[in-house]
Amino acid sequence: MTEELINHTPTEREIVISRVINAPRALVWEAFTDPKHLEQWWGPTGFTTNTNEYPNESIFEEIVKPERISYSHGGGTGEGANDAQFEATITLEDLGNNNTRITLRSLFPSEAARDYVIRTYGAIEGGKQTLSRLDEYVSQVLVK
Repeated sequence: MTEELINHTPTEREIVISRVINAPRALVWEAFTDPKHLEQWWGPTGFTTNTNEYPNESIFEEIVKPERISYSHGGGTGEGANDAQFEATITLEDLGNNNTRITLRSLFPSEAARDYVIRTYGAIEGGKQTLSRLDEYVSQVLVK
């Protein structure tokens, strides 16, 4: 059973997207942190990931296996690059019964920066699609 919870604006500077995945937290962590798995599902529908491909910069601030990853994300190049900067936290909560809630939280420097990323990059829909792809990947590839 998959439950999706979307909280568009917990504050005027945040995007929070969460989904319950029917898999143990250790498997969800593996799918999220192993590049060979991450490249198979990361990004919105139709998106392809190569972990060496993008001009974005992510600086990992904290990694607490298997429950949390925090990082600073720097935007790419071009117009709006500064508006694509944010602090991110990914949490994996063990709900028991082989269910894990994964939550993506992005904190932007301003409401305008958050709105720019929503409008320009489709951040909310892209986040929902990304977690949907994670759910599908974990259930079809990792859960046996």
